[in-house]
Amino acid sequence: MYNDSIETLLLRHYGTTAPLPSGLEQQIVASVRHEAAQMRAQEHIATRIRERRISRRRVIRLVAIGSAGLGLLSVGVESLQTLLGQENRPAYS
Repeated sequence: MYNDSIETLLLRHYGTTAPLPSGLEQQIVASVRHEAAQMRAQEHIATRIRERRISRRRVIRLVAIGSAGLGLLSVGVESLQTLLGQENRPAYS
């Protein structure tokens, strides 16, 4: 894809005789301002998350929840295997 300007793309698509869409410049300006505002908001959120302190108690809680979730997933996979008739056999047999 080439890095063409909006004018070049419009000329290529519509030709030189086509009328310019009404309010095109205002729509482009509004779109650019909206994207800039979204980027500023995302940067603000990222900065806030990076600078936010987290307690050891919260870290331990998150690790415990994560490991419990993995345990439940493991139990679910084992029960699914038994329902499908697959046995858990060691790889070396």
